[in-house]
Amino acid sequence: MMAWFPGCFLCRFLLGWVGLSAPGLAVEVKVPSEPLSTPVGKTAELTCSYSTSVGDNFALEWSFVQPGKPVSTSQPILYFTNGQLYPTGSKAERASLLQNPPTGGVATLKLTDVRPSDTGTYLCHVNNPPDFYTNGLGLINLTVLVPPSRPSCSQSGQTSVGGSAALRCSSSMGAPKPVYNWIRLGASPTPSPGSMVQDEVSGQLILTNLSLASSGTYRCVATNQMGSASCELTLSVTDPSKGRVAGTVIGVLLGLLFLSVAVFCLIRFQKERRKRPKETFGGSELREDAMAPGVSEQPLEREDSSNGLLGRPSSASTVTTKSKLPMVV
Repeated sequence: MMAWFPGCFLCRFLLGWVGLSAPGLAVEVKVPSEPLSTPVGKTAELTCSYSTSVGDNFALEWSFVQPGKPVSTSQPILYFTNGQLYPTGSKAERASLLQNPPTGGVATLKLTDVRPSDTGTYLCHVNNPPDFYTNGLGLINLTVLVPPSRPSCSQSGQTSVGGSAALRCSSSMGAPKPVYNWIRLGASPTPSPGSMVQDEVSGQLILTNLSLASSGTYRCVATNQMGSASCELTLSVTDPSKGRVAGTVIGVLLGLLFLSVAVFCLIRFQKERRKRPKETFGGSELREDAMAPGVSEQPLEREDSSNGLLGRPSSASTVTTKSKLPMVV
């Protein structure tokens, strides 16, 4: 008897082919023809039955293949051989057999608390030398159903009058893959069908020939058989011509403001100038009553009329003389 080595997938097939020349029954494995689906967090039962003459060499193996990968890359889940069950791999704590020992023709696998990573192909393989193989391997496709996660909304493009914008929506999780539908919120009129094209698979909404009426809030709803989730974004369409008019008005107002300030400053300068004295003297101008350097100022002597001198006016006027000479009678 050949020893059983867990994971020796080729050995089990060789045993089957060797058994073709030996007397015995045919090994027949039956599994559902339709794919299975189970909501996330629930228990999945992968039905597998077989017909053979169970003997000491009977062995059962369940393995798992990730989506899109060949069967040769299968990862073991559990083995039953020599009357013992051996769970293995990352699913070992959640995997068991509906009947243990599986010697009564039922090899159904129970997988509890299923997760998105459990989606893939499961292989039920029965090996029972010297019985020969007709169909000793059964494949079951399992999909773990997951509601859509909250999608992410984004926009791109030229959001001005006459331009085009692309609104995008995508959920990171969801099985089966969700479909996307965009709706316009509020009482504003919905853009005409010719200017709005959406792709339910990719979640993209294309808006063409934008107008000011295209502005508003848009909601994307991601839906599958497990539920729905949504996100929203606000589209603001601008009019470049209005922006130019506003810029011109602002420029005119600023010009008037600067002109008003300049006129105010000029008027104030004129008022300040009028308040100054009319006579101003420069450093090179000479006043008539200015004294030359070294010349002193003394009052004229007023002679008495009895001395026969002409009388001077009795005023406080002064006469500037170059030297103090005595007056001769």
